[in-house]
Amino acid sequence: MKKFIQIIFLLTLSLSVFAQDALLDKANQHYIAGEYDQAIETYTEILNSNKESAEVYYNLGNSYYKSGQFTRAILNYERAKLLAPSDEDIQFNLDLANQHVVDAIDPLPQVFFIRWWNGVTNQLSVDQWAKVSVVSFILFLILAGLFFFTRSSLVKRLSFWAGILIIVISIFSFNFAARHKKRMTEHNFAIITQPSVTVKSSPSEGGTDLFLIHEGLKVEIKDSLGSWMQIRLSDGNQGWLLSNSIERI
Repeated sequence: MKKFIQIIFLLTLSLSVFAQDALLDKANQHYIAGEYDQAIETYTEILNSNKESAEVYYNLGNSYYKSGQFTRAILNYERAKLLAPSDEDIQFNLDLANQHVVDAIDPLPQVFFIRWWNGVTNQLSVDQWAKVSVVSFILFLILAGLFFFTRSSLVKRLSFWAGILIIVISIFSFNFAARHKKRMTEHNFAIITQPSVTVKSSPSEGGTDLFLIHEGLKVEIKDSLGSWMQIRLSDGNQGWLLSNSIERI
C-alpha cells in the first residue's frame, strides 16, 4: 500500500511538471508569434498556480513591454530581479522600461560600504547564497574535525585558519541569504500604477499636497494607515498616498 501511494504521488508530480512545462511552452509560442495578450494571459496563469520563477516574470515583463504597457513591464521586471538579482538581461530590459517613466529621480548617494555590501548581496540569489552557507558550514565541520583529531601541528594550524575563513564565509553568506529572503517576503517596495498621484503630507484627503509623481516610479513603503501608505522616494522625499495607487513588487 505504501509503495502504491508513493507511485501515485510521483505520477501526480510528474504530470504536474509536464503540464507546467506545456503551459510555459504555450506562453512562449504566443510571445514568439507576437500574440502578446495571449502570452500575458498564459504567463499570468502560470504565476497564479504558485509557480513563480524569474524566467516567467521576465517573459511576462517582455510581453507587457511589447504591448506598450510599460508600468506592468517594470513591475514584472522588478519581481524577476528579486529572484535573479544578478541577471544582466533583466536589468537591461528594466532600464529600457524605466526610460518611459516621466519622473527622473536622483537617488541619494550611498556610502561606499553600503554600496559594496548591496552589490555583493545581489551577486547571487537567495537559494544560491543559502547553498554557499550550507556547504561552507559543512567544510568548517570537516576542518574542525581535522583540528581536533590530527596529530600534525602543521595540519592543525592550516585547519584552524582555514576553518576561521570558512565559518566567516558561512556567516556572511547566511546573512546575504537572509537579506534577500526578507526583501522577497516583506514586499517593502512598490510601483506607482496610477497615471499621476499627488503625495500628501498626512494620511487624509485634507493633507497638504507635497509633490506629484507618475506611473512606473519605484517607491519604498515605510508605513500604512487604513487605506493610506507612507512612501519614500529614492531621493529621500516622503509622503502619503492611497494604497490603490501602487502595487507591491
